[in-house]
Amino acid sequence: MDVILGLTTKDAVIVATSMAAVRGVSILKADDDKTRIVAPHTLVAYTGEAGDTVQFAEYVQANIQLHGIRNETELSPPAITSFVRSELAKSLRSRKPYQVNILIGGYDTATEKPYLYWVDYLASRAQVPYAAHGYAAYYTLSLLDRWHKKDLSLEEGMKIMEMCVTELRTRLPIDFKGIQIKIIDRDGVRTA
Repeated sequence: MDVILGLTTKDAVIVATSMAAVRGVSILKADDDKTRIVAPHTLVAYTGEAGDTVQFAEYVQANIQLHGIRNETELSPPAITSFVRSELAKSLRSRKPYQVNILIGGYDTATEKPYLYWVDYLASRAQVPYAAHGYAAYYTLSLLDRWHKKDLSLEEGMKIMEMCVTELRTRLPIDFKGIQIKIIDRDGVRTA
């Protein structure tokens, strides 16, 4: 029942998540943040089973921060994605695998390039120009496919994201209590 969208522009990544925490048909929380800032220029957005998502996101956040403290360096978005995929693959081979789908958006300050990665609960990983998890994928991937282009400006990307949110509000028969949009660029992570 969660909505998680992401798209890249020429110099940023835009990530949108729904704010409702639901269990079946019940809304448990109306202001849930389904993202974690794991590095100054990297954000993880997650969906899946309620306990698994928060536990896994906090685990990733803590380990990435520990690595930064020990090595006095910030991991790049591709390195963070490799770590996340590796941890999901390990858990998949255990008796209690995490049921978590993830979008990782980041900006690599060394190469000055934005990254968006799609990772699912089976530890599949792909670098993509745009992505969606949950029911949002059924309604928004066609819009993203139609309007996304390689050299989008941030303003054009925000317009496409607004089109996706309008489409979800019109067609999705779920009250997702609004959408939280975050932007990741050379200045770090900020809420739009």
